[in-house]
Formats: sequence, structure tokens, C-alpha cells
Amino acid sequence: MISNHKSDFRKSCLKRLEFSSRFLKYYKDKKTVEKLRRFIAKKKTKSILLYIPLGVEVDVRPLIKQLRKEHKKVYVPYMTKDSFKLVKYRLPLEKKRFGIKEPKNSFCKPSKLDLAIVPVVGVDRVCKRIGFGRGMYDRFFYRLNYKPTIIFTQLTLCKAEEILTDKYDIQADYIITS
Repeated sequence: MISNHKSDFRKSCLKRLEFSSRFLKYYKDKKTVEKLRRFIAKKKTKSILLYIPLGVEVDVRPLIKQLRKEHKKVYVPYMTKDSFKLVKYRLPLEKKRFGIKEPKNSFCKPSKLDLAIVPVVGVDRVCKRIGFGRGMYDRFFYRLNYKPTIIFTQLTLCKAEEILTDKYDIQADYIITS
């Protein structure tokens, strides 16, 4: 029963995100990225997991560019089987499964993450993540032997009034949206 509600909620949130105008998305991207920049500066974060955005997600590419200029360690997901591993962000990016762009695979051992910025489709009442339904972030954080600070980001907050998630779904320390 819960997974049906979760699936319906996910569809509703995605529909809402897809109908944002281009101008509104640009404005919301800039506003959200600025909030993320201030958070990172205030916390003096050095090692950060970000993501290569899909169309309905906050465009964090300007933030990635700035953090690299500041010599921060910026990592992005590189899909492997049922989850992902961390790779350093670098160009060129190649389009992979599910239309997600990734840098080439690298074999470096990443630093311990201080911060993970994770895109969400929505959140439930207890601020647990509703994503695209593949569970990659959930499996990644479950297999990590420590917990970095986790920020969920979304263009427009889509929050359910009930608990829709499972015990293994990741929970935010912070949610930053426009």
C-alpha cells in the first residue's frame, strides 16, 4: 500500500517539476545554488558529492565550476550495477544509462565526504528522499561506513504530509530549495 502511495506521489512531484517555465527554472536554479554556496562556505566544506543534473533537477553545474576553481574536492556519481561509486568531476561527460551524464571512470580513492548534495523528486513527512525509484543513493549511503552531512535539493519543495518511505531510504540533514 505504501509503495503505491510513494509511486503516485513521485509521479505528482515529477509532473509539477516538469511544468516549471524555463525562466522560472533559471531563477530557481540561481537562487538555490546561491544558498548552497553560502552553506558550503559557512561550513568550510572541502570534499563534496554533487550530481550532474537532469532537466527537472537543480542545475548545480555553476556550483561545480566554482568549487573546482576554489580547489575543493568535487565528486559525482559513476553508476555501477545497482548503485554508484564516487569519481572526481572532470570533462568530458558522456551520456550513460537513464540519460545521465558522467565523467569517465577513475580509479582514485576519494576523500571522506564532508557533504553530499542529493537531488530529490520529493520528500515525505520525516524528510526522507523520494527519488526516481531506482534506489542508487539509498544503496550508496547504506554501504558507506560513515555519514556525511546530507542536503536534499529541489527546485520547488514537494513534500508529502505522510510517511511514504521505507527504513532504508536516506534522510536529509537539510533541505535547500528556492
